[in-house]
Amino acid sequence: MITPRLVLASAVVCLLLTACTSAQVGTPNAQQAPGAPTPAPDAKALEKFTTQKLAWGECAAFAGGDASAEKVLKDKKFECAHLSVPLDYAKPDGDVIKIAVLRHQATKPDQRIGSLVTDPGGPGASGVRSAAGHVQRAPESDIVQRFDLVGFDPRGVGASEPRVKCLTDAERDADRAEDSESDNSPAGQAKQLADAKAYADKCAERTEHGKDMLANVGTRDVVRDLDILRAALGDEKLTYLGYSYGTQIGSAYAEAYPAKVRAMVLDGAVDPAQDTAESLVLQMAGFQNTFNEFAKTCVTRPDCALGKDAAGATKAFQDLVKPLITKPVQVGARKLSFEDAITGTLAALYSQAAWGFLNEGLANLTRNNGQNLMQLADSYYDRGQDGTYAGIIDVYYAVRCVDSPRVTDRAKIDSAHQRMLQGAPILDGGTPDMTELDICAAWPVPATSQPHTPKPEGLAPTLVISTTNDPATPYQAGVNLAKALGGRLLTFEGAQHTVYLQGNPCVDKAASAYLIDRTLPADGIRC
Repeated sequence: MITPRLVLASAVVCLLLTACTSAQVGTPNAQQAPGAPTPAPDAKALEKFTTQKLAWGECAAFAGGDASAEKVLKDKKFECAHLSVPLDYAKPDGDVIKIAVLRHQATKPDQRIGSLVTDPGGPGASGVRSAAGHVQRAPESDIVQRFDLVGFDPRGVGASEPRVKCLTDAERDADRAEDSESDNSPAGQAKQLADAKAYADKCAERTEHGKDMLANVGTRDVVRDLDILRAALGDEKLTYLGYSYGTQIGSAYAEAYPAKVRAMVLDGAVDPAQDTAESLVLQMAGFQNTFNEFAKTCVTRPDCALGKDAAGATKAFQDLVKPLITKPVQVGARKLSFEDAITGTLAALYSQAAWGFLNEGLANLTRNNGQNLMQLADSYYDRGQDGTYAGIIDVYYAVRCVDSPRVTDRAKIDSAHQRMLQGAPILDGGTPDMTELDICAAWPVPATSQPHTPKPEGLAPTLVISTTNDPATPYQAGVNLAKALGGRLLTFEGAQHTVYLQGNPCVDKAASAYLIDRTLPADGIRC
């Protein structure tokens, strides 16, 4: 996922039904992600969690008031429950939090293999909604027939309790609307740090359990929750399908519990060895690359808002959006800022299905109509029509700030921004925000993980899917992850973010066959 102000994310699973409901969570592999200050407790200490019976019921309440999600989740073929897990795994007898879980049972129970658990990424996206979407899009697929499809909202996300909360809806709207010029003076830098601290303080004050929740919301703890879920579902081993940030969850699980993986598909891979700065630079170059692909398609249309010359598309785009810095466009009671125009554009690059809508929006901008771009940005931020936010951005910061060491070196920050703008000139608004200190510099709790190459000893063969022109998770990240996990790489030649179960016959056939039979596709396969 992406966020404005150049803070970027790098950003499900099948369980073998051979265990009884008392299946237990093992102690993580000793080579789990470095930086974790406390090991997970042993299986005995977690037994009350691993042996819990999930109370399945209706799902409508898990929609969080979103009318469109409620319409989907009220379907009786879905059932939902809350999974209880420790807030702090170092204190399994302490506070308990709840993980939202959705299940759609296999439509061919006599051929059922197990549970397929899925996470769509983020951090901050809802696995509950994503799993329901998979069933809706392909109700007759082999995956839906053979597996119980299970989605979960990671701790702090969506219908899980408590949710990470930092800004109010009005505060988020105001933050998005602000396009301030850079102030690199000592006073300007001091204000940026003060603003970052104020944001962090709000997260600690407004999130239930405060700093304790923020300290235990990262991938390290999501992975432990995933293993509790595996056990509570009654599955001996995990078969996992993760997208984008979900691949980071998957690779971390593979490292912590390699003997408990049955099969794992990771699509749109995050490279776990990249630090925040390097990930930001490469990711933005990926967006520029996909923008270039969009431009090549656009200029073949008679109505292309960027003209007829693909080589001049970036300048044409900048000519359209730069004026928003000083003169935002009115959209109802709100105003489209330069920042929101950039966010909306990048959001549309995730899928070619949105490229026509993006072109229309850029054309409308010449007529002072920012509706399309605002709609794209709202969709990215998960802002409902009633003005409420699902909280995805707050979760993103909360997870990032404990998943990676904080960046406080001014020279490193400036260098990263300069390299990023060189690789992605579509972002250059003339007054780039090159002074924002990393928001995690003021975070109230320390990091619990750090970037590194995973070393999962004894891991079953895995499948990594990487797209050649993926805007958010560059192709090479998938190559690197497949190598680190000793798995097979499936290359998809396209321009979009993630591909499995989205209608590509070649990818769907290969990945589904692997999940069902654990038969890897041919080495070097390209779709």
